[in-house]
Amino acid sequence: MTFKSLPVFALLMLGGCSLIPDYQQPVLPVEAQWPTGQAYGGQRNQLSTAAALPQAKKFFKDPALVRLLEVALDNNRDLRIAAKNVESYRALYRIQRSERFPTLDGDTSGNRTRLPDDLSPTGDSRIDSQYQVGLVTAYELDLFGRIQSLSNQALEKYLATEEAQRSVQIALIGDVATTYFLWRTDQALLDLTNATLTSYVESLAMIEASTAVGTSSELHVRQARTLVNQAQAQHALYTRRIAQDMNALQLLLGGKIPTVLPNSSPLAMSAIGRVPAGLPADLLLNRPDIRAAEHQLLAANANIGAARAAFFPRISLTASAGSASSDLDGLFNSGSDSWSFAPQISVPIFNAGKLRANLDYAEIQKDVSVATYEKSIQTAFREVADGLAARGTYGKQLRAQSELVDNYKSYFGLAQQRYDQGIDSYLTVLDAQRELFASQQKLLNDQFDQIDSEVKLYKALGGGWSVSQN
Repeated sequence: MTFKSLPVFALLMLGGCSLIPDYQQPVLPVEAQWPTGQAYGGQRNQLSTAAALPQAKKFFKDPALVRLLEVALDNNRDLRIAAKNVESYRALYRIQRSERFPTLDGDTSGNRTRLPDDLSPTGDSRIDSQYQVGLVTAYELDLFGRIQSLSNQALEKYLATEEAQRSVQIALIGDVATTYFLWRTDQALLDLTNATLTSYVESLAMIEASTAVGTSSELHVRQARTLVNQAQAQHALYTRRIAQDMNALQLLLGGKIPTVLPNSSPLAMSAIGRVPAGLPADLLLNRPDIRAAEHQLLAANANIGAARAAFFPRISLTASAGSASSDLDGLFNSGSDSWSFAPQISVPIFNAGKLRANLDYAEIQKDVSVATYEKSIQTAFREVADGLAARGTYGKQLRAQSELVDNYKSYFGLAQQRYDQGIDSYLTVLDAQRELFASQQKLLNDQFDQIDSEVKLYKALGGGWSVSQN
C-alpha cells in the first residue's frame, strides 16, 4: 500500500459510525402475573413457569380438525398473501443492504461530433470521435451510519413482516378451529331439533285425535301446533347455519372441504388439549404480533439514526478505469489506458428546516411505535385474562346446565306419567317438553362456548403450528 492511498484507506475504516439511539425495550405495561379471584379459580393460574405451550397438532385432539388445519395451511389465500409480503420485504431489505457495498459497472460509450468551421481553431470544420470502454465503481463512505441505519430499518421491517405472517397463521388456526366446532355444534342442534320436532308432531297428532272425540280442546291443539311451528323455524335456522358454516370453512380452507375426513372426536373438551395455566405474563413477548410491533419499534429507532446522519456531510467516491481512443480500432492499443477518480463531498447548508423536520418526524414515529407496542401487550394481556376467566367459570356453568337438563328430563317424564294417569292435562307435558328442548339447546351452545374460549386462550398465548411436524 502506498502512502498516497493511506487517507482513502483511513476513510474506509471510519465508515459505519452509528447515530442510532441506544434501544431500551419498554417496560411491560401489565402485571407480572395473571389476574386472580373467584372468576379465575383462585390461585390455579400461578403454577410453575416451566409449563410449555403445546403445538397445534398436539393441542387439537380431533383428527378431522387436524386434517382441515393441514388443508388450510396449504391453501388459504390470506396466508399466501402474507408469505408474499414476507418475500417482498426480504427483497427490499436486500436492495437497501446492497447500498453498503461499492457498485461495479461495465461501461462502453462512443461519441462523434462535427465542429463547424467558424468554431474550429483552424478555421476548417472537422469531426471528432471518442470511444471508451472500462469499469466504473461508486461508493458512499458511510461515516455517520446513514446507510447502515437504513439497512437496519429495512431488516426490522422484514422481520416484522415475517412475524406478521406467523400472526396470520395463528389467526387462521384459531378461525378454522372455531368454525369447525361451530359447524359440529350446529349439526348437533339440528339433530336435536329433528328429534324434538318428530316428538312435537306426534303430540300434535294425538291432541288433534283427542279433540276430534271431545277429550281435548282447540286451545290444546293451538298450543301443540305452536311448538311444532317453533321447532320448524329452529330446523330452518340450523339448516341455514350449517350451510353458512360450511361456506365459512371452505373460505378458510381455500377450497372445498375434503369429502373424506377422519372420524371426529366427541363434541366436548376432550376434543382439544388444555393450555397450561401457569405460564408467566412475559410469555406474551413471544406472540408474533407483539414481536412484530417491537420490530417496527426497532425500525423506527433505526430511522432516527438515518435522520441524524443526514445533518452531516456525505462523501461519495467514483472511479473509472479502462481504455479510450479517437478510433474504435485503437481502443486496446498501447498507450490508450485511461482512468479517473472523482471524490465528492455534499454538505447540507440550507434546506428550509427539512432535515430538522425529518428528524422530528422520525422521533415522533418512534413514540407512536412505542405506544403501539405497549397497546399490543395490553390487548394480549386482556385476551389471556378473559380466557382465564372463561376457564374458571365455564366448568361450573356447564355442570349447572347439565343438571338443569337432567331435571327437565325428569320433569318431562313425570308430566307424561301424570297425564297418562289422568292427573294433569297435556299442557303440562307440552310445557315440560318445551323447557327440555330449550335447556338441551343451551347446553350444546355452552359446550361450544367453553371449547371456543379455550381455543381463543391458546391463540391469545401465541400457539401455532410446528413446521417440524409437517
